[in-house]
Amino acid sequence: MKKCAKPVRKDDDLSAGFHGRLNAYALAAGAASISVLALAQPSSAEIIYTPTHQVLNQYQSVHLDLNHDGIADLTIQNKYHHNCTSFGSCFAFATLQAVLPGSNEVVYNAYGAVAMKAGAGIGVRDAFKGGSERMAFGARSGSHVSGSWVNVTNRYLGVKFDIGGETHYGWVRLSVQTQGALTITATLTGYAYETLANTPITAGKTQGPTNAEQQTDPTAGTLGSLALGRK
Repeated sequence: MKKCAKPVRKDDDLSAGFHGRLNAYALAAGAASISVLALAQPSSAEIIYTPTHQVLNQYQSVHLDLNHDGIADLTIQNKYHHNCTSFGSCFAFATLQAVLPGSNEVVYNAYGAVAMKAGAGIGVRDAFKGGSERMAFGARSGSHVSGSWVNVTNRYLGVKFDIGGETHYGWVRLSVQTQGALTITATLTGYAYETLANTPITAGKTQGPTNAEQQTDPTAGTLGSLALGRK
């Protein structure tokens, strides 16, 4: 009696079945990676820039709402004081200062608010201080104005401020000129802030991606990334 020969399974059939299952797994892994990536990705960082042109002479001030939510984030004041006592002695002084409400602060050093140059980073590594910070100051008894903001063009005030309980960074661009010890003129030409919380901003930068947007892709080098055509 002849034995029935078993059908021979061709290598091509085995290969086709294996690759089919592998492709299915790769596609599933890729879809899962996309879902995880979508959940893990933070909101896109964006710089919101507001151009303006406002001149602050003596006795003038401007309230700045960096993120346009109807709440002033800081005030730039150009103040002039002149007082005389009952004994006939008089004194006068002029001061340009940044006034910060709540927990908002500006970059500062021993001379007061810092007049930062374009390209400087503004973020967690800087020293910040709130309340009222001098930018320039002069008195009748002196012959010159002191502070970081004396006769500067297009310098930047670094700002840290609160939006909904989260910290954001921004800048305010000003040029300041003095005449004698008692005349200070400030010209505000623009301001900006970073929409993504706790993300540094570059002084003078008005648009474009930030470091926070240059994220490492968590799917790189995985089976899911290969299925999506990444290397």
